[in-house]
Amino acid sequence: MTKDHGSSIKDDDTYEELRKQGESKEKAARIANAKAAGDKPSKAGGKAPPYEEWTVDDLQDRAAEIGIEGRSNMNKDALIEALRRH
Repeated sequence: MTKDHGSSIKDDDTYEELRKQGESKEKAARIANAKAAGDKPSKAGGKAPPYEEWTVDDLQDRAAEIGIEGRSNMNKDALIEALRRH
């Protein structure tokens, strides 16, 4: 039986499955709530350019904003991977 995660989680089954797959609580909640709202992803990303077009300094700044550890020792590819996994 699926646990009720409260009113902030709109699709408990999807949320639990994503958490089992290792997604963060925040990411699992965003995906589960979007699915429950009927949002269909048309394409990845938003209005910002893809990370490949960012400078290393910009990637490090973004990584700092969201608390990625070891970012100062990462190259551009590692920063992009870490940001996408967060």
